[in-house]
Amino acid sequence: MTRGPLGGQRPDYEVIVVGGGAAGLMAAGQAALQGAKTLILEKMKSPGRKLGITGKGRCNLTNVTSLPDFLAHFGGNGRFLRQTFSRFFTFELLAFLSELGVPTMTERGGRVFPASGRAQDVVAALLDWVRRSGVTLVTAAPVERLVVQVGRVVGVQVPPVPSEPGKRGDREASGHGMFRGRAVIVATGGASYPATGSTGDGYRLAQSVGHTIVPIRPALVPLETDGDVASRLQGLSLRNVTARLHLDGKKVAELLGEMLFTHFGLSGPIILTLSKRAVDGLRQGKEVTISLDLKPALDERKLDERLLRDLSAHRKQQLRTILKGLLPRTLIPICLELADISPDTLGGELTAKERRRLRLWLKDFRHRVTGYRPFTEAIITAGGVNLREVDPRTMASRLTQGLYFAGEVLDVDGDTGGYNLQAAFSTGWVAGRAAAEQTGCRKEWE
Repeated sequence: MTRGPLGGQRPDYEVIVVGGGAAGLMAAGQAALQGAKTLILEKMKSPGRKLGITGKGRCNLTNVTSLPDFLAHFGGNGRFLRQTFSRFFTFELLAFLSELGVPTMTERGGRVFPASGRAQDVVAALLDWVRRSGVTLVTAAPVERLVVQVGRVVGVQVPPVPSEPGKRGDREASGHGMFRGRAVIVATGGASYPATGSTGDGYRLAQSVGHTIVPIRPALVPLETDGDVASRLQGLSLRNVTARLHLDGKKVAELLGEMLFTHFGLSGPIILTLSKRAVDGLRQGKEVTISLDLKPALDERKLDERLLRDLSAHRKQQLRTILKGLLPRTLIPICLELADISPDTLGGELTAKERRRLRLWLKDFRHRVTGYRPFTEAIITAGGVNLREVDPRTMASRLTQGLYFAGEVLDVDGDTGGYNLQAAFSTGWVAGRAAAEQTGCRKEWE
């Protein structure tokens, strides 16, 4: 893969892609396949860094659920993706990856991963593909601004970087770092995991040419809780529990699945999925609580019957021992403390009132949410370029001709499970082809 010059005699490009992540690589490769002379500008020394760590390094590529269910995982903004997914969706992505030599496997919940279990294999395959497609890649090239003339983007500006003495660098000291292009695709990602290069540059670029930015905030992010209960349970993972989110005392959402206690609060899949509404509630000044139902398969009557059976069968055992059949060992002291029951109480001595407190606690283990972790710990970013200002058929800006957006920079964010990465690939696919077509390069859309 070549690295294009940034100073001196600069070439012109039909399509310039800002950002070398999942959306940017897909957009650049698709534009090049349509015959457009294409450039990727990546601010980091190597592209695809966030993609390389996604899914805990395993890369949850997409999900095999139906289109209606897939869109529902994006909330109200999911409808924006309908036309995009009608052109490039799960089947097309998996076929594309297969052609690149990346076989996939489907796991619990419809989640799809590379068969190797290595996100870096996906990054390597995409980089090889864009190289073979004829894309020029320039790294360590942060874009400072979009160059717009008479309502049309005509290029981008990058900072000049002096060459080492006696050596020709990527950007000559005399060059001002201007790249001219007929179309520019902003695919810079969000603001989560900033160490990978996602530091919100795309929002600044979009805003500079008049776009509205829906306020950004961390999403799919762990939540902080008050007190020391979570820290005392640090490392404990619970499966098949129901988490209910309450805002100002009103239940607004609930999920069944797995969660994790941390030194600061709550995490794990169901907590991350609920986190966006929790974050928004906190930002609105609402009281936010998470209620855990530790026995969701049993209603209160059946749970009470289960407790009575256990207590009757073990009348002479201490309650701390009896509860080992119901709860993880580390959770039992917390349970008895919060239910205000002595752990030394024998099964045959537990009063009806104590049994009721125990039953209610098992169905409603409450945690007051006091905050959320920073962007450095968030999987994705909520907010971004206002979707009303973007054409859902092409990802083109409605305000500036020749400007396109793809990926997390848009105000689209979904649940965990492969939804967000599919959206990045799909919007990149559409933006790359539409940008190439706008410049006069067009092949038959598949």
